[in-house]
Amino acid sequence: MKGKENKTVKVGAVSPRIRLADVSYNVKECIKEAKRAAEMGVSLLVFPELALTGATCGDLFTHSSLLDAAERGLREFVDATCELDMISFIGLPADIESDYHACVAAVYRGELLALIPKADLSVEEKRYFDTPHIQNAKIEFAGGVVSFSLKPIVKAPFDSSLKIHVGIPLTAKNVAGVIVCPVAEPMQIGTPEVELTAAASLSLSDGATYVIANAGIGESTTDAVYAAHNIIADNGEILAEAKPFNADNLITADVSTVPHGEKDSDKAEYDEESEYDGPAIPANPYLPLDKDGQIRECLDALEIQSQALAARVERSYSKAMVIGVSGGLDSTLALLVCARAADILGISRKSVIGVTMPCFGTTKRTKSNAEKLSEALGISFRTVDIKASVTQHLTDIGHDGVTPDVTYENAQARERTQVLMDIANMTGGLVVGTGDLSELVLGWATYNGDHMSMYAVNASVPKTMVRRIVEVYSAEHRAENGVISDVLDDILATPVSPELLPPKDGEIAQCTEELVGPYELHDYFIYCVLGCGMSVSETYAYAKETFGGVYDNKTISGWLRVFVLRFFSQQFKRSCMPDGPKVSCISVSPRGGLRMPSDSSAAVWLSELDEIERQEK
Repeated sequence: MKGKENKTVKVGAVSPRIRLADVSYNVKECIKEAKRAAEMGVSLLVFPELALTGATCGDLFTHSSLLDAAERGLREFVDATCELDMISFIGLPADIESDYHACVAAVYRGELLALIPKADLSVEEKRYFDTPHIQNAKIEFAGGVVSFSLKPIVKAPFDSSLKIHVGIPLTAKNVAGVIVCPVAEPMQIGTPEVELTAAASLSLSDGATYVIANAGIGESTTDAVYAAHNIIADNGEILAEAKPFNADNLITADVSTVPHGEKDSDKAEYDEESEYDGPAIPANPYLPLDKDGQIRECLDALEIQSQALAARVERSYSKAMVIGVSGGLDSTLALLVCARAADILGISRKSVIGVTMPCFGTTKRTKSNAEKLSEALGISFRTVDIKASVTQHLTDIGHDGVTPDVTYENAQARERTQVLMDIANMTGGLVVGTGDLSELVLGWATYNGDHMSMYAVNASVPKTMVRRIVEVYSAEHRAENGVISDVLDDILATPVSPELLPPKDGEIAQCTEELVGPYELHDYFIYCVLGCGMSVSETYAYAKETFGGVYDNKTISGWLRVFVLRFFSQQFKRSCMPDGPKVSCISVSPRGGLRMPSDSSAAVWLSELDEIERQEK
């Protein structure tokens, strides 16, 4: 409106460093950040979801000790910020009339203005929290009487004409307000771009300013990692962004209190066009099609893995990272992750202990590459020859030590895991797992052998993506360290193998893809079935379209059958898999990913395949 005063207000978002369930520590960090923001002139500050306890406390949210501590912590925050001319929105769990709620508290100058419960709960959140049923009431909480309401609108105490909407998109033009969004969304590859686009688009369509504070350092790394990706968006434009994993993530921006419809704006709706003209689902569906996008997301994946491992090492007070290095693709990526984690923690890479454990199937090529890569990365390196111990074990159990059966193979894998665990005990370390998503889905791991570790950094990364990450790392570091890139290139050219059978003429005798099938097909099946929830028939139809010029129909359906059989029969290994961060769009963790009984039947899926093969005869 012409002539109307265009007032502005400085808004901010911040993700304090927290300790899970340590309310006293978290309150102090929140107070510190609130005072810092106030000194910068911030009038409205948003903290992440459940900031006073952490958002990933799980069943602890139902413990009265934690709920009582959170209520006391809120009172402490209110009192400590009483002189700040700033309204703060801070999250906590709350016991309201024996119902447990995930709430956001609005605090201003020593007063608790409102307590707003989260109404849109996920299936997981409903395990801990109740759906709010009180429409609008005054309740006693944190030492005062406060408004408890499902209508998440708070008037700005510094400007009564400005409405503050808590936690919900409005999809309504010209609301003349700010939407504060305390969230706890884990970081995955591609997440930052999606969040930026969504924030810009919503701020344009809603005619409001979005202030998003996301959970960060201190949240659980059990099956995910949180990156404090904070965003302020207004009228379709990103005004401020805290880059993921940035320790100083306090962001601010000056925004207008005038309704957007009364401001001049030439912003246009987002209209992204794709020039892709290939199969509906590309051969590698986990990464963008363009080269630059692949490079960015591969580097993001490595950073997510590394940040998660660094957090786990720090919180477990581990003095070392112990990893079995075979000269193969998976252990190579895990080793790169370990090196980067050491850099993040500011500790020597010598704290990474790479262990090669040659036995019956080890080739000179893979052993040499393990040694060269470890030396080039500057980590500690050990060789533990396990031939004698495995031979003795086979003798002890009555095996002839010659017959190359499953016992012969698995004895080696389990001995290697024992060696790593014992070295970790000797060094106060943590065993880093190397197995990837493809192996977990297919069950291509020895139970309590390479299946087990103390933190599995590759658990959400499919084999084809492991390969691409290593390729990108090699290319990005060639100018800096050609030796590393040369070794990585040779590892990439080495056939994928567990190396559990004796070599033939010095070469690898056991090629995984000849036994379980091509990983490009299995990774595609994983994406369709687990990522998209497709039926076997749909998966087969899409696979034919995508790989028709590479594999014939019989080959595709044959390996799809192997996929189904192995996926169902090997669930027992996934039911007790170690912790590991979710990196791609798919996780098979029994905690935050795949919920499936170990004794499920594959009959329905196999009958569907039978029908497909009958029709194609």
